[in-house]
Amino acid sequence: METQTIERTDTDERVDDGTDSDRPKHFHYVKKDKIAESAVMGTHVVALCGEVFPVTKAAKPGSPVCPDCKRIYASLKKS
Repeated sequence: METQTIERTDTDERVDDGTDSDRPKHFHYVKKDKIAESAVMGTHVVALCGEVFPVTKAAKPGSPVCPDCKRIYASLKKS
């Protein structure tokens, strides 16, 4: 049996300089009990604004919040 090496020229190497488009522009409000499950199991969560995604990063204090989530959350607190 003979083995061949195939060289791929279509690779994409990136350096994380903080401007990666995969990073969230803002963070969303989701049900607290679903965050850990999503982070561990890779399941998707549904934000207040309706966005569906897996949790991959934790928001730090002062992180930008989704304007729609923020508005919906504020309206829920009033009632």
